[in-house]
Amino acid sequence: MQIVTSTSDLADVCQRLARHDFVTVDTEFLRETTFWPKLCVVQMASPEEAVIVDALAEGLDLAPFFDLMRDESVIKVFHAARQDIEIVYHLGGFIPHPVFDTQVAAMVCGFGDSISYDQLVQRITDKRIDKSSRFTDWARRPLTTKQLDYALADVTHLREVYSFLKANLAEQGRSHWVGDEMEVLTSEDTYRSEPENAWRRLKLRVRKPIEFAVLQEVAAWREREAHSRNVPRNRIIKDDAIYEIAAQQPTTVSALGALRTIPRGFERSRTAEDILAAVKRALDLPKDQLPEVPKGRSAPDGSAAAVDLLKVLLKLVSEAHGVAAKVIATVEDLEKIAADDEADVGALKGWRRELFGEVALKLKRGEMALAFNGRRIVAVEQGEPVVSEQPAKARGKRRSRQRSSAQ
Repeated sequence: MQIVTSTSDLADVCQRLARHDFVTVDTEFLRETTFWPKLCVVQMASPEEAVIVDALAEGLDLAPFFDLMRDESVIKVFHAARQDIEIVYHLGGFIPHPVFDTQVAAMVCGFGDSISYDQLVQRITDKRIDKSSRFTDWARRPLTTKQLDYALADVTHLREVYSFLKANLAEQGRSHWVGDEMEVLTSEDTYRSEPENAWRRLKLRVRKPIEFAVLQEVAAWREREAHSRNVPRNRIIKDDAIYEIAAQQPTTVSALGALRTIPRGFERSRTAEDILAAVKRALDLPKDQLPEVPKGRSAPDGSAAAVDLLKVLLKLVSEAHGVAAKVIATVEDLEKIAADDEADVGALKGWRRELFGEVALKLKRGEMALAFNGRRIVAVEQGEPVVSEQPAKARGKRRSRQRSSAQ
């Protein structure tokens, strides 16, 4: 087991890893008390070696690691990549590319919704991973042997998982399906955190434009404050406090201090002054410049029943083709399809439209029906079954049962 603690060693390792077509990557970090994740450990493996990088080692410069993540000739393989990519984006200022996420690939290959890494490893390789070190303190040094073994397992088994899923996708002609998902995963918009959009994280408990304006201003202020102080948002003020401030619109220290969600004495702090200033910015807006409160989705009459039918069809298609329903369409997609044949949703685009969207529109228009065939549900068009409930052959099984299809 190689533990990298110096920049020169990291440069040598990354140079060797860059000679291969792919490298598996994982990170260990802490985030309980910070806004940004604190990177503690980086694990990487090629087909020939596996290394652990102590990201907290004194004097270590992660530049060689970032260079490897930028290398377009090397596929970066992650499992559930979003948080790992967020770390690279925050520390390095860029998105790794190209990327392959084995969790997404597993959903496309019929392993269910959001399968965990240890479950995927067991189903493909029959090997078990000890996950007891997952929530240990990765910032404490020295790292224990158990922690190191756990960290290394997160990238060594990933090599075999990647090779298997890649072959499985190629055999089924679904490699481009995963490619579509990777475009979203590697979009900068996925990770950019604009304070002006911070209100979108909150439940919209406002009815009047002025309340919405206050909520936007206070949420944006909290986002900037959390960024600059590197603390979780709720360490600044809690969501419930933002809702109450939006409703009550306090303009004085005493009015702020009287709010139920504001801790005693808080109104005398600098933070309280900032909140009152944010409220004042909203109250000073001319009436014609107040933001319009977003309206909830209004479902047309009968659409609830249509959505229920589409849910059944989605389950049918998912099981028949061995693809996780979550990858094909969301409940929001189904609601929009029920309301509009031309809805701008992923389920009506590309491979999803071919797999599900066209059938969904036919069902909605009455050109197709759902029926029972014995104990199974089938989608019937002109009296003939089109989609039937059946397990997808050789998908979502263990590697030993799929070896022939992966070769």
